[in-house]
Amino acid sequence: MKDILLDFISKYISLTEDEKNAILSLDLFRSVKKGTVLLKEGQNSKDSFFVLKGCIRIYYIIEGEEKTTAFYTEMDALTPHSVINNAPSDYFIGCVEDSILLVSNSDMEAEINSKFPKFELMCRKLSEELLAKQRIDFDKFKTSSPEQRYQNLLQSRPDLIQRVPQHQLASFLGIKPQSLSRLRGRIHEKRS
Repeated sequence: MKDILLDFISKYISLTEDEKNAILSLDLFRSVKKGTVLLKEGQNSKDSFFVLKGCIRIYYIIEGEEKTTAFYTEMDALTPHSVINNAPSDYFIGCVEDSILLVSNSDMEAEINSKFPKFELMCRKLSEELLAKQRIDFDKFKTSSPEQRYQNLLQSRPDLIQRVPQHQLASFLGIKPQSLSRLRGRIHEKRS
């Protein structure tokens, strides 16, 4: 897992041995079981997450129903809004699968950034990429029909179809599980 992390970082910045050792000494790695809630609505947290293996999701509970808004899988980073705003969370973050995560907090990040300023540059580049990707995803979602959303998901993130329970996937697409079943049936018929 350490190699996966260092390979990911090397896409953005080159690291000296001291910098590699500093990162690996932080005790960032966490194994987390499927079903674990990492953050609850109303909870304050300083933790940010980076998925090395597995899948986590953001969801709200509205009128007793879970509404999934995002999935994060391998090599995805998530800093909850509550960390940035220093306020209670509006949503939940939970593990869809057994996962291996890097868990850092703002204090750790500040310490590393002060010792090794190029990490701040890497975080900025990563944030810019993430913001651009989220904008594109949001626009696609808002301008497409449920069938188009599902087709986009099949093209852009086909792994989610097998990894995520149908009710969570349906919620993510903005439809009911029964509608997703019918949609899958129609698409399968078209392909046959």
